Amino acid sequence: MFCILAFIALSIISIFSASHRELAKEAYDCVFRRLTFRPCTTGFKEKMKAKLVGRLLNRSAVAAKLLNKHFELLSWILFLTTVASIFWTGKGLFNFYMYGSCNGLNKSGFCALDPKGENNKVSQTGGSCGTGEGDESKVTLNGVNLDLFPSENIGAKDEVVLIGCYSCDYTRKAYPLVKKLISDNTVNYTFAHYPVKEETLYLLPIGYCAYKQDPDKFWQLNDKLFSSEKSDIARKEFVDTLLKGIGYDIEAINTCSTSPETNSAVVERRIELEKTNIYGTPLVFINDKGLVGPKPYRVYERILKGWKFW
Repeated sequence: MFCILAFIALSIISIFSASHRELAKEAYDCVFRRLTFRPCTTGFKEKMKAKLVGRLLNRSAVAAKLLNKHFELLSWILFLTTVASIFWTGKGLFNFYMYGSCNGLNKSGFCALDPKGENNKVSQTGGSCGTGEGDESKVTLNGVNLDLFPSENIGAKDEVVLIGCYSCDYTRKAYPLVKKLISDNTVNYTFAHYPVKEETLYLLPIGYCAYKQDPDKFWQLNDKLFSSEKSDIARKEFVDTLLKGIGYDIEAINTCSTSPETNSAVVERRIELEKTNIYGTPLVFINDKGLVGPKPYRVYERILKGWKFW
């Protein structure tokens, strides 16, 4: 096992140090022979053992004696530790590429490739920002009636659902990526506004009435609400200007948004969204797989297409 361990270490070191390349070649020869059930002919193991024991002897005779006596055992321990390190490093790299987190889908533990946890941050349903305290494994679309929400390309094979807040920084980060995803692919796209801050609560009935009055114009309104300043969309006067610019009948929207029917519809939508076990926005579902927090575009695309990227 020492030959394998030395080969791994020396292969890396020899990239930067020419003096170690001969040792790396000897280690490779030794490993190759061991793998083919032949003894090493270079005496590589004994040579390296003598060097290590000799250097350690200058510092501690006891430690040198223990190393000499238990050299094979220590080699096994170091080998297994190295294999475990390579495995966990590889797993972390795989998870980061696949899910945007070293720890797996929606896992918010420390990740060296995303030290600030930006790919898992959410605006929590209580109105604060952070990595969230909910159970990401429980988010689901089971039992949720998506027919109550704005949708386009109904009947498409693939489905993308975005649940977000117009004033949430993390939803705003995810929104253009989701837009690109649905622009590049034919999907049944559903959007649901889930306000986590009081200043955008009034947009619930307005959004309901806007979609009811003209579904096509609603998507223009949606884009403008996400692209406008958060301070602006908190003011109804500004939103009225957006509605008018798109071509909506402002009076009809205002009348609709204050009706008992609209109030009941808004409450019904909220009840349906709670069934998802949402604890923060954005929450994106791609073919029923839930992703909490803004993910890199490659993650959304991979989940939609599987392993196919063409």
